[in-house]
Parts: sequence; structure tokens; C-alpha cells
Amino acid sequence: MLTPSLIDCPYCGETIEILVDASIPSQQYIEDCQVCCRPITLRISAEEDGSVQVLASGENDA
Repeated sequence: MLTPSLIDCPYCGETIEILVDASIPSQQYIEDCQVCCRPITLRISAEEDGSVQVLASGENDA
């Protein structure tokens, strides 16, 4: 189940859409920004009701 989610790039500030696999409860991966091509670390938590929370941070952010 892929769920679209909007995030703001921590580098260029542009809003981009990513697709999140909501069938995996907790995940972390890196995806490049579609605008500036810099790597964004995505931390994703999916609930049983299908809601998804996405935390996007830069490569060197804590």
C-alpha cells in the first residue's frame, strides 16, 4: 500500500511528494530531493489505521 506524502526538503525548502509503503510500521531510508538532488533522510512511522508520519532531515542533522 503506497501512500503519497508531502515533505519539505531540508536543503532547498521545496515541497515534494514521496510515496511511502504504509504496510511497514517503522522505516528509515535516504531519498534524493527531486529538485536539488541532495540526500534527505526519511524516518517513517505507519499506524494500523493507514496514517503515516514522515520526518525529513538533512544528511548531517541529528
